[in-house]
Amino acid sequence: MKVAFPRLGFVAFAMAALLAGCGDNQQAQQAPPSPPVTVALPTKKTITDYDEYVGRFTAVDLIQVYARVSGYLDKIGFIDGQIVKQNDLLFTIDKRPFQVALEQAQANLARSQADLDFAISDLQRAQTLLQDKTSTAISKQTFDQRQQVERSARAQVAANDAAVRAAQLDLEFTELRSPVNGRIGDRRVAVGNLVTGGQGGTNTNTLLATVVSIDPIYFEFTFDEASYIRYQRMTNKRDRVAGGPGDPIPVQLELIDETGFPHQGTMDFIDNVIQESTGTIRGRAKFANPTAQFTPGMFGRIRVPSSDPHEAILVPDVAIGTEQTRKFVYVMAPGSDPQAPQMKYVTLGRVVDGLRVITTGITGEDRVVVNGLVRIRPGAKVVAQEEQAKPPAGTPPAGAAAKPAAAN
Repeated sequence: MKVAFPRLGFVAFAMAALLAGCGDNQQAQQAPPSPPVTVALPTKKTITDYDEYVGRFTAVDLIQVYARVSGYLDKIGFIDGQIVKQNDLLFTIDKRPFQVALEQAQANLARSQADLDFAISDLQRAQTLLQDKTSTAISKQTFDQRQQVERSARAQVAANDAAVRAAQLDLEFTELRSPVNGRIGDRRVAVGNLVTGGQGGTNTNTLLATVVSIDPIYFEFTFDEASYIRYQRMTNKRDRVAGGPGDPIPVQLELIDETGFPHQGTMDFIDNVIQESTGTIRGRAKFANPTAQFTPGMFGRIRVPSSDPHEAILVPDVAIGTEQTRKFVYVMAPGSDPQAPQMKYVTLGRVVDGLRVITTGITGEDRVVVNGLVRIRPGAKVVAQEEQAKPPAGTPPAGAAAKPAAAN
């Protein structure tokens, strides 16, 4: 006996399979839209290229104050670390021995002057007698002896006069004054100590203090031979254009806790020898320092112009991608149709006003992807949207209600 199975289950299965097939076709036909990215033309701006170096401040004048005469230190006329003016009294050595020595030298000068006056009178009398042909009161030998006495007395006066001036100098050297305007360090010797002076030099003389000038101040740094050649050619070109020596090269400087190089100065000196061991040469710039902000020995970073002003291409840093050691940007052709961005390798420069200088790789007419780099996949297409210009500062956003005017 045969049993007949209902065919309703088979029909339902076939209908379900057919509907599923139609859904797959619809999904295949409705592909996801291309993601949007923002593009913009590079910014063009006239800039100057710079090189940056680290260096130290040095004083224009650095004077070590040594004792010039020997004696006991009597007075100190400053507070450690204070600002001193030129000719301010710094140290006083006991003057009494030098005052006595001066008076003694003056007395010796007076005695020798009296001897000279007598010798001159005696010589004049002898000359009168010698000229009298009828008199034999004096011989030629006696006259010559009186001439010799007069010359010896005159030499003694000169020697004693020099001794007086030397004693006066020693008395003046008991007062040590500041040779320049600047800041003095700490005292090296206390009052009451014996200090050594004289002509022995710094090996034997006592160092009392050190004074450094403050305003202006030097900044010294070193740079390589290639940079020196580039600076020299740029300077020679500038001098030819000016018809003679041009203005000093302007430089900028920042301290270790500053940004933006806020301090302005000028190049002051470049050494005349490149060091063979390092291949570098020493440069020096001068900066005004009226508030004593800079101190000798302080570190800083200096920026020196390495080119004449020229037009450069700049893009935001967010538009730059990295492929191992190379940098690149994506550019797109004009139009809003979906397209695959083109990768271009670029060479980067410094940052100017928040934008990165591109030295090679793109032109000013390339539409650079500046937003949406994470949406770009190899071979995939994206839609370019032009970057909207930013409204001026203070402009209210679109749709915002205007603020009512204040009542008078």
